[in-house]
Amino acid sequence: VALRSLFCWSRIGYRNWRWLALWWRHFILLWSTIDGQTRYTIPEELKQGSVVGNLAKDLGLGLSEIFDRKLRVASEAGKQYFNVDAGKGELVVNERIDRDTLCRQSASCVLPLQVVIENPLQLHRIEVEIRDINDNSPNFLTKDRVLKMAELTAVGARFPLESAEDPDVGSNSLKSYILSKDECFSVKVKDIEGGRKIPELVLEKPLDREKKAVHELLLTALDGGTPARSGTSQITVTVLDNNDNNPVFQKAVYKVRVNENSEKGTSLIKLEATDSDEGVNGEIEYSFGEHTLESVLSVFDIDAVTGEMFLRGELDYEVAASYRIDITAVDKGSPEMEGHCRVQVEVIDVNDNAPEIVLTSKPSPVREDAPSGTVVALISGRDLDSGNNGKVTLQLTNGHPFSLKPSFSNNYALVTSGVLDRESSSEYNIEITATDAAFPPLTTKKTIPVSVIDVNDNPPKFSQSSYNVYLKENGLPGSMLSSVSASDLDFGDNAKISYSILDFKVQDVSVSSYVYINSDNGSIYSMHSYDYEKLKGFQILVQAKDHGSPSLSSNATVHVFILDQNDNAPAVIYPSAALGSLPHQKMPRSTKAGYLVTKVTAVDADSGHNAWISYRLAEATDTSLFSVNLYTGEVRTKRAVSEQDDSSQRLLIEIQDDGEPVQSSTVTLAILVEDGLHEPILDLRQKVPEPSKKSGRITLYLILSLASVSVLSMVTFIILAVKCVRNSRSSGSCCMRRDDFDGDMMSQSQSFRSCLSPMSEFSDFTFVKPSSTTDFKEMINVLDASLPDSAWTFESQQVSGEL
Repeated sequence: VALRSLFCWSRIGYRNWRWLALWWRHFILLWSTIDGQTRYTIPEELKQGSVVGNLAKDLGLGLSEIFDRKLRVASEAGKQYFNVDAGKGELVVNERIDRDTLCRQSASCVLPLQVVIENPLQLHRIEVEIRDINDNSPNFLTKDRVLKMAELTAVGARFPLESAEDPDVGSNSLKSYILSKDECFSVKVKDIEGGRKIPELVLEKPLDREKKAVHELLLTALDGGTPARSGTSQITVTVLDNNDNNPVFQKAVYKVRVNENSEKGTSLIKLEATDSDEGVNGEIEYSFGEHTLESVLSVFDIDAVTGEMFLRGELDYEVAASYRIDITAVDKGSPEMEGHCRVQVEVIDVNDNAPEIVLTSKPSPVREDAPSGTVVALISGRDLDSGNNGKVTLQLTNGHPFSLKPSFSNNYALVTSGVLDRESSSEYNIEITATDAAFPPLTTKKTIPVSVIDVNDNPPKFSQSSYNVYLKENGLPGSMLSSVSASDLDFGDNAKISYSILDFKVQDVSVSSYVYINSDNGSIYSMHSYDYEKLKGFQILVQAKDHGSPSLSSNATVHVFILDQNDNAPAVIYPSAALGSLPHQKMPRSTKAGYLVTKVTAVDADSGHNAWISYRLAEATDTSLFSVNLYTGEVRTKRAVSEQDDSSQRLLIEIQDDGEPVQSSTVTLAILVEDGLHEPILDLRQKVPEPSKKSGRITLYLILSLASVSVLSMVTFIILAVKCVRNSRSSGSCCMRRDDFDGDMMSQSQSFRSCLSPMSEFSDFTFVKPSSTTDFKEMINVLDASLPDSAWTFESQQVSGEL
């Protein structure tokens, strides 16, 4: 910009150079920033409206500039703690400031502010330091503390106490602790990292429980403020008696008998020891002896408080018939004193061991096509009891294609005994029952899972054998048409399916050029846009193939039907404009109301509602003179032609279809109203002259004229018929015909044509769905070539109508 301005100055002179220099000055002032050298210090907790400082004076601003330049203060702390008094230019407190909440224990608490001034824009940074005041007292979280000390605690022992908390900082923070007067205790302060002070209770003299059992102390925390604030905590010291008595059991040996089938938790005996001491010196805890074996600890347990002994695990006479367990009773004194006793447990033998089922070898997965007799696992039965109680028999429940084959000495082989089908059952939970020979017998059941390995014996199966897809024409290429889905009852790779399209011809072109299928999920996408007028539908043969070895596959047919869209405007067949000239018609000025001027004929390449055609008169030289039939396109006079009507009439006829959105086209007709043309016969018949010889001659002449016109019409019709026959043999573009529908979805739709005069007022034929645009042109050419201009005269049409 500066270089461009210099170049301009060289061209336009000194005055513009001065303007450029002034512009640069304002640009620099616009973004000028004054360093934050202005700083104010205020105490916390000031009332709203308290003055911080004269901001306008410190920034060198007049009072008028505060309002004119829209001076405002923005806080970087989030809250708007300050405002500017526009009348005085002073910075004032906007809301209460709590330094302890804002800056917590930080030694420095500074709020940075941005002063914004407009016209020109200036930014000033100022700082407000918040000074701490002593507005918080030291506080103990625990107001009452209980300490227990033994009577023999050594002098000088220290006991850490809870420290007080003070949110204030600096000189207002916590400084010291004071303990209420007691000859046995004092308080010392221990400094730790971070400047924290931890009070410790120090024993100054030996304790004597007999003189004073409880000491009530008051700990006071003081801060350094002026005046100082304080907080207190009550400390209760309980002096404990010396431990000089051992726990004593009533018996040295206790004997217990218990059945080996007793349940866990069964109480065996409740031991009790006594201690003559008081307090914790007399409190006793029970436990097993120090050298008790783990095998005992796993079977027995004892309540440490009550001394009750109970079963923790299972007893087994065959493993151990008796136990000798040492018990210790220990008090909670200092030092600890203990007493001892022994418990002898005698186990009574019963048949309490159920037989066990042991897997000699883990069950192996078996293929679903495995032959009968395939070994799955080796199983054995055992019982820890002796004699008949230890003899075991294994049995297999029915309902599974497996059986147990005895081997030797309670050993069995689990083998297949039938056909396996993984799709019916991928895993068999085989229940085996073991029974001993005791009376009454004990049984055990165990479930053995056997998994079946999949074999690729199921082809993929489509959810439908055929799919119907309805697709609008003119769709975007790459859009999804449909999605096919197949499932496979097999597992793993045998169930993984890939989709493909089998080669198939559509209009002599491979179907792969029409659609694409995602091999992973079966989604079918279009390769290009489809035109209903060229293609009504086609078939897709989709194959689903699994990844098994060997792979299996199945097919499904997708029928794609193209739906017609209203993408063709009506095409005018008659009248046709030759070489860009307007089609014109002649009519006599003596025409009466209802006279057939001409007939507009159009076709629409679409189908259904999209091809329903309607006609309307859009514009006319004289709208009161002509009308157009909505459905046939016939143009007729609405009234008789008068001498005042223009001899040249121009009609704009709009042809619309019934589609959505509506498609339309127009045709312009030029009509010449001429004098001297033959009057319509209808008008002649309406006049009834008086009988005379002259009128008789006129009647005779009229009859001869009508006969001549009729003969001429007959000859014209014969000529048309002959030409239609010839043309139908060569091009098939004239004479009404209906193309057969060959049943194939790819064939063209039905086509109707007419070779009758489009001006015939008795003709209600409508052209529906021609084969192609070329056929439209051929038909127009045939009509133009077949019919001479005289054949389309309105007089002959009118006379023919009369005949």
